[in-house]
Amino acid sequence: MSRTILVVDDEPDVEALFAQMLRREIRAGQIEFRYADSGESALRMIEEVGHNLDLLIFSDVNMPQMTGLELLSILHQKYPELRIYIVTAYGTEDMADEVTRLGGQGLISKPVAFPELKELVLTV
Repeated sequence: MSRTILVVDDEPDVEALFAQMLRREIRAGQIEFRYADSGESALRMIEEVGHNLDLLIFSDVNMPQMTGLELLSILHQKYPELRIYIVTAYGTEDMADEVTRLGGQGLISKPVAFPELKELVLTV
């Protein structure tokens, strides 16, 4: 059974970083990796491909047009079963509380510790 990972970030190099981190699992068919460069494109992608309980979303906070927190709020209202983590370089306890209040699973600080993130992806 494969799990779908959706990374939402307006910085294109993030796509390559996640794809590299998960390359073995992608090749083995354990993970289907998707990338969206904005909150709007993430919403369209989820609408087009559908959502399921195996979808795990990692979204940056600071993006143009729609922030990661706005995306989290919209997705949690439409699909409360989705597991969504917010990724930021500017995480505070208040922001972590806000992520939880909006229905997110947690806050991940940048720079991302990829070994821990990979473990999270494979065990959640």
